[in-house]
Amino acid sequence: MPAATRTWAESNPAAAARRVALHDGTVAEAEAELECALDDVDRYIVAFSGGKDSIALVIRLLELGVPRERIELWHHLVDGKGARFFDWPSTLAYCQAFADAFDLPLYCSWRIGGFLREMLRSDTPTAPVKFETPTGPDMVVGGVGPGGTRLRFPQVTSDLTVRWCSSYLKIDVAARVFTNDARFEAGRFVLLTGERAEESAARARYSRTKPHGASTRSRIVTQWRAVHGWTEAQVWAAMQRWRVNPHPAYRLGFGRLSCMTCIFGNDDQWATVKQLSPDILYLIASYEESFNATIDRKHEGVLVRANRGTSMIPPGLDELAKASQEETFNEPILVDDWSLPAGAFKHTGGPT
Repeated sequence: MPAATRTWAESNPAAAARRVALHDGTVAEAEAELECALDDVDRYIVAFSGGKDSIALVIRLLELGVPRERIELWHHLVDGKGARFFDWPSTLAYCQAFADAFDLPLYCSWRIGGFLREMLRSDTPTAPVKFETPTGPDMVVGGVGPGGTRLRFPQVTSDLTVRWCSSYLKIDVAARVFTNDARFEAGRFVLLTGERAEESAARARYSRTKPHGASTRSRIVTQWRAVHGWTEAQVWAAMQRWRVNPHPAYRLGFGRLSCMTCIFGNDDQWATVKQLSPDILYLIASYEESFNATIDRKHEGVLVRANRGTSMIPPGLDELAKASQEETFNEPILVDDWSLPAGAFKHTGGPT
């Protein structure tokens, strides 16, 4: 065990034993994760989508005994702060409600113009990144790179060089915050992300911990996939344990909280989108026609797929379906009558 971790473990034997007991991997993996749980970490940053896995990250930190004042949530606005296009309209409000219920700060970051501007880029640079700070106005960085052209949807693949929605709208956005926010000029920071091995063969090969690309000699950033070894059953059990009301998407039948119109969507997802937001479905279809390429190159267009699929929304949830399309969330986050949502253990498309 590394010297720093051994010192912490020897001085905190009960906490160290609890952390190892909570870990389901190898001894080496447990040691690497213990390093992430050292008391000299300045901030734990949770990449927080509002989905079940990001909620499990928060729960894991709290159950490991990490003080709330050292935890913050970062939420990436996929559509920026402009017109809605790909994301669930209610997601930001849900994330804020969760942060308030758990007494944690939530900071948003986004690429100006969001998904739509990046997709429609034609001989222009990628847009700047904007992010919130605790004490001052939003910061704006970047946007002065070389011109480039997309005019295509991201590709349905695990290759992030062409599945640019993940790399340009989330991963790079977080990196810009680390490298431009004065709070992170120096210190030790842990960025938690919610990929799990069970989700795909590609994700099963991910390392649980790794140095983050934003690290410097004075800024040490570790990426920690803190629930990588968890099963979906463990994730739902953690949410039940803490009585967390799932995002409306899960209760409407979606198995994952990616974008509402995720490029990985299956026929039933597109049929559900048609029921929830037909205008967005037809807008996506119009871009397929304009680009002369479907959103998933291996399948027909979204209109064909929506007509072939079956809506996943359970009977009697018309009001919830309507509420999911509003930019508000008016339900409690912590509930006593917790139950598994309709989307639990359902295979629906999402990033792999």
